[in-house]
Amino acid sequence: MSQNAWIVAALPLASFLLIAAGARRSERASAWLTIISIGLGAGISGLVLAEVAGGARVQQSFAWLPLSGAFGLSLGFQVDPLTATMLVVVTSVSLLVQIYSLGYMRGDAGYSRYFAAMSLFTFSMLGLVLANSLLTIYLFWELVGLCSYLLIGHWHERPEAAAAAKKAFIVTRFGDFAFLLGILFLYWHAGTVDFTGLEQAAAAGRIPAAALTVGMLLVFCGAVGKSAQFPLHVWLPDAMEGPTPVSALIHAATMVAAGVYLMARTSPLLEHSATAMLVVAGVGGFTAIFAATMGLVANDIKRVLAYSTVSQLGYMMLAIGLGAMAAGVFHLFNHAFFKALLFLCAGSVIHLMNTNDMFEMGGLRRQRPLAFWATTIAALSLAGVFPLSGFWSKDEILAAASAQPLLFAAALVTVFLTATYMFRVIFLTFLGSPRGHAHEHPEPVSMAIPLAVLIVPSILTGLLGAPMVGNPLGSFLEGQAAHAEFDPTVAALSTAVALGGILFAWALYGGGKTEPAARLAAQFRPAHQLLVNRYYMDHLYDWLVRRVVLGIGWIANRIDLGLIDWMVNSVGAAAVAAGGSLRRIQSGQVQTYAWAFFAGAVTLAVVAAWPMLMGTR
Repeated sequence: MSQNAWIVAALPLASFLLIAAGARRSERASAWLTIISIGLGAGISGLVLAEVAGGARVQQSFAWLPLSGAFGLSLGFQVDPLTATMLVVVTSVSLLVQIYSLGYMRGDAGYSRYFAAMSLFTFSMLGLVLANSLLTIYLFWELVGLCSYLLIGHWHERPEAAAAAKKAFIVTRFGDFAFLLGILFLYWHAGTVDFTGLEQAAAAGRIPAAALTVGMLLVFCGAVGKSAQFPLHVWLPDAMEGPTPVSALIHAATMVAAGVYLMARTSPLLEHSATAMLVVAGVGGFTAIFAATMGLVANDIKRVLAYSTVSQLGYMMLAIGLGAMAAGVFHLFNHAFFKALLFLCAGSVIHLMNTNDMFEMGGLRRQRPLAFWATTIAALSLAGVFPLSGFWSKDEILAAASAQPLLFAAALVTVFLTATYMFRVIFLTFLGSPRGHAHEHPEPVSMAIPLAVLIVPSILTGLLGAPMVGNPLGSFLEGQAAHAEFDPTVAALSTAVALGGILFAWALYGGGKTEPAARLAAQFRPAHQLLVNRYYMDHLYDWLVRRVVLGIGWIANRIDLGLIDWMVNSVGAAAVAAGGSLRRIQSGQVQTYAWAFFAGAVTLAVVAAWPMLMGTR
């Protein structure tokens, strides 16, 4: 089956084409085509994973643009432990999100269009995961960006959704352009863009150290855009304008996971450049704590989860930058399940309350008991509380960062902040007295089933990397025995910090109260405003566009109109004037033309005879 792993990606592509070809006329057919295709893909992914665990490996390339000489471009796919792991994550999470969408999107005017875009989105991410070269990954990388634009702007009639879709598309283009430059730069030095060829060239020293550093930093810029790392993180919170299932898929297993996957895939190259590794770790560590602080003050439940995603992606980048690729992928694996669960729980309460504002919720534990318990379990896992799945992967990252005091401190503070903002969500949403009016919307079974299913991996998948069972996932990903060392001091410290964050959230919001938090915000108003305004990063970008970019455009326009147009018009006016002067000698009198002809002939004769006359003298 590994030889035919491309079928996993082909299935959702087929459902997209069938929906576009005519199945869109039936909402039921559109939805079930998507679900069945992705469900079959999930089953095949499980078989591929089993084969890869047994030692199977696949590398296949096909000539795409065979040009003159040795130059040419090829496309292909590969199957190895990293690919197999990601195939399972993408298909399983996508399948549950599609099932959830049956109930959540019911009655939506763009129901069939939604499922068509979701099929294409899943195909794009699966193609990216299967790619065996930077060129192939880039093609699917751009398709992922297009699909995210379509899905974030699904409700395009709403100005906020249309603006969010454009913002996501434009901001990520900056990173994508740098990524393309990195691909070209590495090809120039290595003569290949296949991952295997690049790794061999780097190991053999055929790529100069400085060139490898520049190339990998350019590739990392692409990951910064897609995975919303600082300073290109600004698109992700606004992307919450899309439907909640879209948010769940983007944040758990597709678009933002693509950047982490790219860095994990290219980690053998990255490890040959200490400078590039330091940059990746530094950006990841800073993003982790930077985004977590903004999650403390957001009132939109989905935006809190968006900041959480940015922060956790920073954790993953930190691990990869520290050389702990397996730990970063392990956290990506765990995060996919509990973050999908958190978003789907958020969708459950939004479906009930018809608002995203947590301050208009409260007391929903009785009306949405499954969502309450699922959110609590997922929040504990996200905060890294023992023995849930997030504890094991976060503990590995903290252990990897323990040799770097500054990065370790940032990661540990992030644990505290994560626990605080997640239990702020729980206390404001599910506890206390109702602060808003709940609509009598019974939760569809299709929305409840994915919540119940996702609770299981949110609790158990951490055991796949637990040291006491030999860290099987780490050994699988690295292709050799990877015995993660369990550091009881780090584990105890991180757990204590997480519990401290929960207690701090209880002190501010316990029982659904809001007064202590309001007093704290008033006492530290400048800091609170800084966080509410997201460190004024959007203001900065707005200023740069309005003042710098448009200012340069205004100057260029003035030069065009005032100088270049003046020069062109002056030349034209001179030519017209000269033509007018010459036109006057065209009298139409034959005798005048004859005299002119005679005068010209005499002049030519004199000029021709002049050297002879001078010679006789």
